[in-house]
Amino acid sequence: MPIRTIRTARWAAVASLLLAACLVSCSTGEATGTRSSQAADELPPPPERPAEERVTPTPSETPGGPQGPEAVRDAFAGLQATLDDSCTPGNCAYFVGRVHEELEGLDASMKADGQGPEHFADPIRWIADLRTTLGGDTSTENLQAHERELVGVRDRINTWMQDHPHDYR
Repeated sequence: MPIRTIRTARWAAVASLLLAACLVSCSTGEATGTRSSQAADELPPPPERPAEERVTPTPSETPGGPQGPEAVRDAFAGLQATLDDSCTPGNCAYFVGRVHEELEGLDASMKADGQGPEHFADPIRWIADLRTTLGGDTSTENLQAHERELVGVRDRINTWMQDHPHDYR
């Protein structure tokens, strides 16, 4: 089952439980929104699913668990979302931080992709060169000082990816 379907199902389950709690609260005449222990005892337990139907989430689906890298196309979409943004007064810290974060996410995705990191050698090298330029300092001040380099790498990767549409479609 795709991750989005599982997450949607989880949200639907949470919404159903909240609705049930509200309905019980209303039916017991409580105005505070809390249930009495008597009302809680009246609720039937949730049905148990047979073991063969249970879905064990992967680590990236487990809340609070380790997150694996996104698919390259998803990470690239996040980077593309920054194309119409720029460093403007009141937005510069967010912008440079976002571009840096998207580049790091794309780098991890490319390295984990089934085609292997050698397929993405140029973009991975550009991001590594940017890391060297930043000198390990990802503070807002340093990212703002290197805005030109951040945007340059973003734009080079965007052009490279446009020549490799099978990697993001």
